[in-house]
Amino acid sequence: MFTHKVWNDQELTKMVDGGVPFSMLSDVGGDIGRLYGVFNEKAKVENRGRFIIDPDGVIQGYEVLTPPVGRNVNETIRQVQAFQLVRQTAGAEATPSGWRPGKKTLKPGINLVGNVWKEWKVSEADE
Repeated sequence: MFTHKVWNDQELTKMVDGGVPFSMLSDVGGDIGRLYGVFNEKAKVENRGRFIIDPDGVIQGYEVLTPPVGRNVNETIRQVQAFQLVRQTAGAEATPSGWRPGKKTLKPGINLVGNVWKEWKVSEADE
């Protein structure tokens, strides 16, 4: 927990204004890491993992990387925002790759099948 505080205060606040807008977990005994399959028994440490869990307790997204490869905090925030939008619209809207708040969303349905690429090209043109 102390490492997370220093990391947030000294590093993340310089990359993301105000630091990350979500809680980070400290799992001293590795119990949660074992449940999520990220605890390395041999080294007695957890691989770096990020899990996006919705208000119902359902994992919507996750990424697990070994320590030498860094994660992208801004991408995590973008994904949380995308999951929030999809939840708010009860699945009436979906987000294409790279979607950001305020950008075009997709309308799931039969007309989208085989046509996602067309919508994606329109989305990319907005950037």
